[in-house]
Amino acid sequence: MFGFIGVLVVLAVLLLFASVKVLPEYQRGVVLTLGRYTDTKGPGLVLLVPVVQRMFRVDLRTTVLDVPPQDVISRDNVSVRVNAVVYFRVVEPDKSVLQVENFLQATSQLAQTRLRSVLGQHELDEILSQRESINQTLQVILDLATDPWGIKVATVEIKDVDLNETMVRAIARQAEAERERRAKVIHAEGELQAAEKLRDAAAMLAQQPQALQLRYLQTLADMATGGKSSTVVFPLPLDLVRPLLDARPAGPGD
Repeated sequence: MFGFIGVLVVLAVLLLFASVKVLPEYQRGVVLTLGRYTDTKGPGLVLLVPVVQRMFRVDLRTTVLDVPPQDVISRDNVSVRVNAVVYFRVVEPDKSVLQVENFLQATSQLAQTRLRSVLGQHELDEILSQRESINQTLQVILDLATDPWGIKVATVEIKDVDLNETMVRAIARQAEAERERRAKVIHAEGELQAAEKLRDAAAMLAQQPQALQLRYLQTLADMATGGKSSTVVFPLPLDLVRPLLDARPAGPGD
């Protein structure tokens, strides 16, 4: 008699433990009654009917999903290896249980396929320089795709873009050629500006002949003080020499 009562007590304790659940603040419980969805409970103490009801725990905290490296062919036929990270959280626990078998795995596979698809529409230079724009595009696409599962994608970040050695050398040569092109353009622009300044200076000296004489004297002063040569050249205007040439006596052959 006492043995039978003891068995009943043990069964009652087991049923009590099976019917009482405690959910922390960051979890919700999706309750199914006889296989049908009835309610989402939590946080705190949750009472279930043993055997009749079953509860699935869903974590509402932000999940960090590391997308493994993917081989991508860009629009300009360059092979790159790209990996990314996705931040998402569950906003509707019932959909994450009822609409998809494993929302974590489903989100991971979807992120991999969307990553290859989106990057394949861009050229290599765009992938390297427009990463923020590509991240935003991936976030919008994944958020729309996972919305029926009750998931909110907050951020998508491309972490690394790996290139083979041949492409790295090609990019280095391209960067070197670009720097040389810029140097030549800057040099040509400097020559053009210098020619324009010389033209303006010549026009100004033509309007003021005295300024040309002062420039001669300044040049002589620079040669005398700054140079090591003892030879001094005095430029003589042709206008001063011409009267002397005109006044010389005519020779026998003239």
